[in-house]
Amino acid sequence: MLPTFLGSLPEEILHSADRNLAARALARPGPLAIQDVAALLSQAALPFLEAMGQKARAATRARFGRAVQMFAPLYLSNECVNICHYCGFSVDNAIRRRTLSPDEVAREWEHLHREGFRHVLLVSGEENRRVSVDYLSAVVRMLRPRAASIAIEVAPLEERDYRACVASGVDGVVIYQETYDTVRYTEVHPKGPKRDFTYRWEALERAARAGARKLGMGVLLGLSDWRRDVLALVAHVRAMEKLAWQSEISVSVPRLRPAAGEYVPPVAVSDRDLAQIVIVLRLSLPNAPIVLSTREPAPLRDRLVPLGVTQMSAGSRTNPGGYALGKDETGEAEPQFEVSDRRSPAEVVSRLAAMGYEPVWKDWDMAFGRVMSHES
Repeated sequence: MLPTFLGSLPEEILHSADRNLAARALARPGPLAIQDVAALLSQAALPFLEAMGQKARAATRARFGRAVQMFAPLYLSNECVNICHYCGFSVDNAIRRRTLSPDEVAREWEHLHREGFRHVLLVSGEENRRVSVDYLSAVVRMLRPRAASIAIEVAPLEERDYRACVASGVDGVVIYQETYDTVRYTEVHPKGPKRDFTYRWEALERAARAGARKLGMGVLLGLSDWRRDVLALVAHVRAMEKLAWQSEISVSVPRLRPAAGEYVPPVAVSDRDLAQIVIVLRLSLPNAPIVLSTREPAPLRDRLVPLGVTQMSAGSRTNPGGYALGKDETGEAEPQFEVSDRRSPAEVVSRLAAMGYEPVWKDWDMAFGRVMSHES
């Protein structure tokens, strides 16, 4: 599936919709057409933001109840071969690099496990020699007995490599397209394998064919026109829902954060913009979990939960060894970006409970997948 629909998105509606068009989109019963999504992403929809939020709250409650799944990112490596102007791991940044040994990963996981986490996202820069499929498989097999689910956010892989990862115990693959603006994509990825837009685009299809139970999608808000990027993301998710109907597809809404290299985002994305994005994603993708990371400040995260957020990280560290090892052992390997919500996992869980939500540490176990596989 090539991104052929990118040229046919109703982009004109994003910037020309009027109040009546937005009102009709909001009142539309049933699934939203892509034209309705564009109208609700437009500036013309801002007078209806409160009503949109109420509708998103109801849709979230109907599909997900008050559950919010907790997960943690565990950074394996900050080594990378790409130049990505916005990323702290970019190969042209003079930072301290480190790839954890399996034993060091075990110590990091032990720390997260004690804090309550059972869902983990393994993250690395794109460096396939050190973070090889064999390395990933060894790490996953080691973590699997005590992890409910393990997802990876690493360099795009071939289908055979995804199959090897799934066989070792990976059940989720996360890949952001970063931006659907192909011109901007090329500008911010001038060197390295990541420069290939189409190969990255097709990665989740390969992961789905390899048997990944969960697929994570998203854009980096601030790289380009956020309205067009979110509209393209909705269209992409809908296409993937048809293609990978056996997989759960989630969406993430990360805004760019300060990082090594001091990249200045060309497009501002305000808190109100982010609220509009979360609301429209919930209204247009009613079955998709929406993920919110510690990139965002605590008060804003709390306000966005009722509008559609169903998965949250907490207490995150974005450098390898950031949880348990300490700078004497890691050389204080540098982070991918700065986090904003610095609350501990216990503080985040306590706040969610006070808001009337149920923080969920575990809602799946890999044993379920093995039983289902045997039954089929």
